[in-house]
Amino acid sequence: MTTLDTIATGSAVGAFLPLLTAVVQRPHWSVRTKKIVAVITALVAGVVTVAYVGGPEQFQHGLPTFATLAAVLAASQSAYDLVWKPTSIAPVIEAVTSPNSAPTVD
Repeated sequence: MTTLDTIATGSAVGAFLPLLTAVVQRPHWSVRTKKIVAVITALVAGVVTVAYVGGPEQFQHGLPTFATLAAVLAASQSAYDLVWKPTSIAPVIEAVTSPNSAPTVD
């Protein structure tokens, strides 16, 4: 696989990552806590993407690995702000998967 393949795959993973992150997050958490969880989730997803697409040897190349991590993070944040939050899909998932909480939309 090439670096471009891992970056493209990372972007695709990042685009849908906010839906998975919404399952973990809780509506009553502070904005800062939610951001920390989103960033950590994106970095973990980036590492998994590099390992899956590029194989373990991909980690020997720092710049392509960093580029893939950055692609996952950028895509996840952009997709959340541009698609998942405005359509209320991510906030509803967050509310529905949270114990003892009613759906709320920011």
